[in-house]
Amino acid sequence: MVATEPTLDVSIVIPVHNEAGHLADEIDRISSSMEGSPYSWELVLVDDGSTDGSAEIGVGRPHVRVMRSARNRGAGTARRIGTEAAKGRIVVWSDADMSYPNDEIPALVDALGNGDHIVGARTSEQGTLKLFRVPAKWIIRRLASYLTKTKIPDLNSGFRAFRRDVALQYTHQLPAGFSCVTTITMAFLMNGYSVEFTPIEYAERAGTSKFHWLADTRRYALQVVRMILSYDPLRVVLPVATLLGLVFVGKLGYDLVDKDFRPAANTLLLGFALLQVLVIGLLADLVVRVTRPPRTVPPGDITEEPG
Repeated sequence: MVATEPTLDVSIVIPVHNEAGHLADEIDRISSSMEGSPYSWELVLVDDGSTDGSAEIGVGRPHVRVMRSARNRGAGTARRIGTEAAKGRIVVWSDADMSYPNDEIPALVDALGNGDHIVGARTSEQGTLKLFRVPAKWIIRRLASYLTKTKIPDLNSGFRAFRRDVALQYTHQLPAGFSCVTTITMAFLMNGYSVEFTPIEYAERAGTSKFHWLADTRRYALQVVRMILSYDPLRVVLPVATLLGLVFVGKLGYDLVDKDFRPAANTLLLGFALLQVLVIGLLADLVVRVTRPPRTVPPGDITEEPG
């Protein structure tokens, strides 16, 4: 983690991988909108091993910093590197593929205000294979909403603004791939920070998508469960234990009635399985509580009244 003091209002972090065909237009769009805003700002382009000369397009432009990776490490790694190197108090994540309304970044920062995190929730799905993507995303979003006790209209939007000092506590958890956006959303929610959602228009992307619907959807789902296990394992374990308990009690009752009070071997195995799940869940919860950091950055809605 790079512990640099913020010297700007806003850092816009964008991962870039072979976006040369439209990157100049995207930089112009962002620059024009930010120049008309009251914020001091920088645009951090993290070139993630591009082979089409994308990095050179940003070099020498006002307010633009270019960070290069010699090989492709993934969008999550690029966002982590850019966030840790950012000089702004607020970090904005977006993409360079013309799909997000980057001309509305000042409005997004305005909407964040003194909050911790705001997400641009897309009102439409523009990706390929919608027949598979839409229901898969709905299921994962519902799972995340249940596990975090928060209504989440868009779990994996790449257009968002958040406090850098809060995010630096969790950048080490960001995975290399697209599920980094899921991770940062859930890290804020599971640690008591506010995450607001505002509707945005989502356009068809320029260039070729790097999203692999099956592999990346599987990673999204696994990351949701992994994040909950990292912060509130009983939220996952207790429903499993409840289901096992109901099956065990039902089977035990059947055995006592049908087998003259002699439980079958598989009934005893169910009981042992229930006990193991509960013990593992309690131990996991204990580990989470013991390993929590002693100090965290306070949420933005915590204020102190004058004495």
